[in-house]
Formats: sequence, structure tokens, C-alpha cells
Amino acid sequence: MSKPKIVVLGAGYAGMMTTKRLMQKLRPEEAELVLVNKHNYHYQTTWLHEVAAGAINQNQARIMISDVINPNRVNLIYDEVVEVKKDENRVLLKNSEITYDYLVISLGFETNTFGIKGMEKNAFSITDIDSSRMIREHIEYQFAKYSNSDKKKDEDLTILVGGGGFTGIEFVGELAEQVPKLCKKYDIDRSKARIVNVEAAPRVLGGFNDDLVEYAKKSLQERGVEFREGAKISECKKNSFVIDEEEEIKAGTIVWTGGVTGNSILGKSGFELTKGKVTVNGDLRAPGEENIFIIGDCAWVMNEEEDRPYPPTAQAAIQQADTCSANLKALIYGDSLEKFVFDDKGTVASLGEKDAMGTVFDGRLLYGKSATAMKKVIDNRYLFMLGGPQLILKKGKLKLF
Repeated sequence: MSKPKIVVLGAGYAGMMTTKRLMQKLRPEEAELVLVNKHNYHYQTTWLHEVAAGAINQNQARIMISDVINPNRVNLIYDEVVEVKKDENRVLLKNSEITYDYLVISLGFETNTFGIKGMEKNAFSITDIDSSRMIREHIEYQFAKYSNSDKKKDEDLTILVGGGGFTGIEFVGELAEQVPKLCKKYDIDRSKARIVNVEAAPRVLGGFNDDLVEYAKKSLQERGVEFREGAKISECKKNSFVIDEEEEIKAGTIVWTGGVTGNSILGKSGFELTKGKVTVNGDLRAPGEENIFIIGDCAWVMNEEEDRPYPPTAQAAIQQADTCSANLKALIYGDSLEKFVFDDKGTVASLGEKDAMGTVFDGRLLYGKSATAMKKVIDNRYLFMLGGPQLILKKGKLKLF
């Protein structure tokens, strides 16, 4: 009897950790492992805002897959997924196709503009390494153009950020650190450059403790960030946001961070979707499918006690990988499957290089240097889980303060 073939689609947090765990749980003779990813590298999604703002080089956020996943143990296929033929146990790729006995779909997110007119066409979004690098280069170009122009337009130095959630606030936090450096580099008066965050909800950082939100806003406002809360974006034009169908805020750079959805491959492959994602069973399998798991940003994993999904965070994706890999081994040997239980270790948001805020473990609030140190510990812990101390030394954030 041939050994079962496990195919993992996507090398984000969930896909990488599932593959890593399968390597640890299953011997080579027990299962054939395949990892399919568009690029030959994995990137830290939670660091992309730093790349976009110019705080770190894109190579720090990028990890070669073969550096942490042994290609002698796992068949690494660098190709683009087109469709899953779930009734045929087959995956169509851009340049080939592959069959499977067990499938893990962890293809990550796509930007969701909620139908806002012009947003998809006219705004940048922080989705991957390339898009983040483009934002960084565009911002610097705007400052260089302003510095060398005879007819200077101050609006060219305005950076509009749509969406005041986690990514939006972390991004403006990095911008608050980097914009003064650009002003100094190009001999521009700091007061000419604006950073404006626009959020449709009554306040930014929905879901965070009120004290934490106030701390974050005060920290960012003191460094020049402007907030427009309760401001609905009616349209995104080439160089502006239209707010509440009447006010127009002009800018040289527009970045949308206001929402994501699951990968569109899910819909093309015939999975039933709720707001762009699949609501999976407690064991992380797709409803009605015995051999397909869906994890990470493609899945709604329900918190049954609160009757709502767990937040789609990197922390949750990494934990889902543990359950998914354990259940794959259980399926192979006919054992009972375990239910996913989320262990919330807290959430910390960076507000630039030297400030942060959040909650840890039992809900304890952290601010300032202690939160900044904790954020870096969290980042380094993932690197340790993925590639051990060598990866921390190579890619980690070693300076805690």
C-alpha cells in the first residue's frame, strides 16, 4: 500500500507551521509531504507595515522556505494555485497539477475594499512583499519630487491611510517614525507632511480596551498623526478620499488597510463561503469534506462559547497548525480527531519602533517600553518555532529597547 500524500497549499504562518509540525510528527515512510507556494520564500505578514513605511528592509521580513523546510523531506513546489478539484482529489496549478490524499488550504488573504468606489484601482494595499516595497518607494518618490519641484504642492506630502484597525494603526505608527527622517533627508519642513488615518467606525482599534486606544491615539497624535473617526469613505479618487460624500482630502499617497477576505480560490473551488471565508468544523475540516482542512485567513473558526469566530491573527494561525497536523496524523492511523481550542496569549500592537501597547496572558495591560519588548519577544518566538536560534540570529529583532 502506498503511503498517503499530504499537500499543503500556501506558505503563510498556518501553512509553514503545519508543514513543520508534519515533519516532526510523521516519519518519511509514513507520509509524502508537499508544500505548494507561489514564491520560494515565506514572509512575516505582521512585519509588512514596517516594510511599507521603510522601517525595515524587505529582506528582513522574507525567509527562504528551503532554509527552514528540508527539501529532502518535503517536496517544495513553487507555483500558483488556480483551483481545487475537491471531488477528484486534485489541485490545478498555473504550470501543472497535483493529486492528494489529504489537503490543507492555507492560501492567506486578499484585500477587501467593501465595494468602495475607486479603492481597488487608486489605493495601495499592504498585502505582500512586493506591494509593501512599492508603497515605501512611492512615499519616498513623493518627498523627492516635492524637494526638486519648482511648483511645490503640499498635498503631495500627505499620506492617507484608510482603516483604523490593527494594520492601519501599526502602519501610521511606523510612518510617524519615518516621515521626519524623510523630511530631514530631503530638507523639507516637517509641518508640510501629514499622516491622516480615516476610520468609518466611531473609534479606531475596535475591540481594544478603551485605555489602550486612548494611549495609542495620544502617542501617535503627539508625533503628528491625524485621526478622522466616524468618517465614511465614499470614494477613493486618484489623489484623494471623498468623506461622507462631501469633504475631499487630497494626498500624494493613499493606502487602504481597512479589510481583508479569504483567498478567491475558495469560491472558484466550490466551497460555501461566509463573507469570503469557509466556516470550518471544530476539527478544522471543511464542512462535508473528510480529507480537506482549511486554516489561517481562509477559515472562520468558531468560538462556540461566544458564538463568533476567533480573530484571524498570526497567533491563531500558528495554533491551528498544531491541531491540523495532529488531526492529519490521526486520520492516517484511524484515531479520533481533536477539536481546536484557541489559547489567547494576548495582542500587542506596535506604535513605531519605540512604542507599543496591548494585552498579554490574563488581560494585563502593557504600555510603552514593556509593550515594545513584548512585541519583539512575540516576533522572535515565532522565528524560534520555525527555525530555531539560527533563524532568530539571522532575522530576529534582537534589540528589545
